[in-house]
Amino acid sequence: MFQSITSFFYTILYQPLFNALVWLYNSVPGHDFGIAIIILTLIIKVVLYPTSVKAVKSQRGLQKLQPRLLELQKKYKDDKEKQAKEIFDLYKREKINPFSGLFLALIQIPILIALYQVFWNGLKVSELAKVLYSFVLNPGQINPMFLHLIDLSKPNMWLAVLAGLVQFYQTKMLLPQMAAVSNGKDKAPDFSQVMQKQMLYIFPVMTVVILISLPSALGLYWIISGVFSIVQQYYILKNSKLEK
Repeated sequence: MFQSITSFFYTILYQPLFNALVWLYNSVPGHDFGIAIIILTLIIKVVLYPTSVKAVKSQRGLQKLQPRLLELQKKYKDDKEKQAKEIFDLYKREKINPFSGLFLALIQIPILIALYQVFWNGLKVSELAKVLYSFVLNPGQINPMFLHLIDLSKPNMWLAVLAGLVQFYQTKMLLPQMAAVSNGKDKAPDFSQVMQKQMLYIFPVMTVVILISLPSALGLYWIISGVFSIVQQYYILKNSKLEK
């Protein structure tokens, strides 16, 4: 079973991404490893674009539903089963999948794992001879430098921090803008709001902590992927406002 999963991962993700990266490296002017990574990242984002659009639109729909969800939570606070049914029915009527964002994240996890291995092994001469398709030219050795300035085979603190900042802004764009829920004279934020605000800071910090010790090629991928998502979210959210 495990061997079948490994074989599937190798054939469907690792080997195609590896060959795509080497082919791009051979094709870009100056054989710049960083430019090849940027182009590969954009190709991946274009392939995942339909799923990303659905996730962003679903998140936008959830923002609009927040006041109604709070009303249901208050109304059925003593009957959790009824509350869950009413919330589910609301999602169904509005045709919103609250798990679409999670689905997109789950899709990207194996891609990230494959890319980590590609960026790590792509610099090994032995791996080039073993993994390349017959029609992809073996460059012999890959120069890991990006714009002759950054060695993408080594960790880079600045790229890791920049990736964290991009993650922060991307997450902030999708957070629902809601007023605090009144509780007598005091205004206390809803539990979901507290969690969302924590996520706003936790995700970027986790991004920096993870990337700061990995090859900076993965950080470059994260930055370009995040910037693409920010631009995509901007236009989707802008169009949603115009449709009101």
